[in-house]
Amino acid sequence: MTQGQKTTLIVIGIVLLVILIPFGYLKGTYNSLVRMDEGIKGAWAQVENQLQRRYDLIPNYVETVKGYAKHEKEVFLKVTQARSKVAGAGAISEKIAANNQLSSALARLLVVVERYPDLKANANFIRLQDELAGTENRISVERRRFNEAVKVFNIKIRSFPTNFIAGMFGFEKATFFEVPKEKQEVPKVKF
Repeated sequence: MTQGQKTTLIVIGIVLLVILIPFGYLKGTYNSLVRMDEGIKGAWAQVENQLQRRYDLIPNYVETVKGYAKHEKEVFLKVTQARSKVAGAGAISEKIAANNQLSSALARLLVVVERYPDLKANANFIRLQDELAGTENRISVERRRFNEAVKVFNIKIRSFPTNFIAGMFGFEKATFFEVPKEKQEVPKVKF
């Protein structure tokens, strides 16, 4: 092999390295962002599973309470309206807002329940209430997992130099499933 051939091979090798290293980084970063994005979608699917479970339990819960508290129509109306908004929500941000509104309506319904000691002693009601409480706990766990996936993804797409690749391929910041402002306030107890 002549000196010219060796030089040509070295130049070709350097050119290949200059092309392959950035390509490898780009490919790895893109695939990482895709995995994270799919992780967020999977975590959201788990949140939706639990929200659907709650959504399915609510009619039975409301009907049981209605039998005891016939004059609490406004509370039942708010729960029903909030449940309808959940069913009609499309985007994740709409679903989050609708479910936060439903959580608020359920909290008001629980206040009604406290006024009826006979209801609290009813076996069917106790079973429904336990199922609803278990579902709320599952929602909390899945919401935490979803928010953790969102946090990791959002940090990654905002970090240098990944932010350039994320912008180039249209990856956008994901939305957290946050507690509504009214739930963050400490309730006032009056005797």
